[in-house]
Amino acid sequence: MKYSELERKLSKAGCQLMRSGGNHPIWYSPITGMTFPTGNHKSEEVKAGTLKSISKLSGVDF
Repeated sequence: MKYSELERKLSKAGCQLMRSGGNHPIWYSPITGMTFPTGNHKSEEVKAGTLKSISKLSGVDF
């Protein structure tokens, strides 16, 4: 899964982009009530460990 696809799935699940300055975009998940960073590499594949961590923090299964 590419980062651009990850962002689409997060948005569809109700997660909101809080800010996108600096090194990493910061997202908010209403499912878990937590904020979490994602990468900013639109065309690159998301590594399995990173995807697992984002899934855990966001409450969204990928």
